[in-house]
Amino acid sequence: MSSVAFARIARARLLSQPSYRLRTTTRLAHVKPTAACFSTTTGGLRMPAGDPHDPHHEESFEEFTARYEKEFDQVQDVFELQRNLNNAFAYDLVPSTSVISAALRAARRVNDFPTAVRIFEGIKAKVENKGQYDEYIEELRPIQEELGVVLKEELFPDSMAGERLGYARGGS
Repeated sequence: MSSVAFARIARARLLSQPSYRLRTTTRLAHVKPTAACFSTTTGGLRMPAGDPHDPHHEESFEEFTARYEKEFDQVQDVFELQRNLNNAFAYDLVPSTSVISAALRAARRVNDFPTAVRIFEGIKAKVENKGQYDEYIEELRPIQEELGVVLKEELFPDSMAGERLGYARGGS
């Protein structure tokens, strides 16, 4: 069953119940505005200065690392793994090796080899130069060998030579 059909059935069932039917007698003209529900002033309730739930809280690298290690430790399926990877790599920083190793362990736990290989490609895309990439690979080598994850360069050595020259991405 498609998601559209499912949504239509759910909506029909919801509207068929008497408590959820819309009343046609309610008009917006009769509704009186209440006091400001969402205050834009700084007075009133304010989150503590170091509260991570504060929308203006600047997360430190250590907090970021701890948060994503915890999230990858709780991953139960491929969707969660890929969603957390997208979120972790969306920031303007390269995740620490502890976050990467937690992500690799999560990929192994959900038995997703392609995503494990793509994690290393994400690192390659995020680092500034080849030297930094080599440092990451060197530090992650033990977990890579433990879990049996192979790099894309090791899987396809011939195609990587063309990519370095710009041929694989449509270059001339």
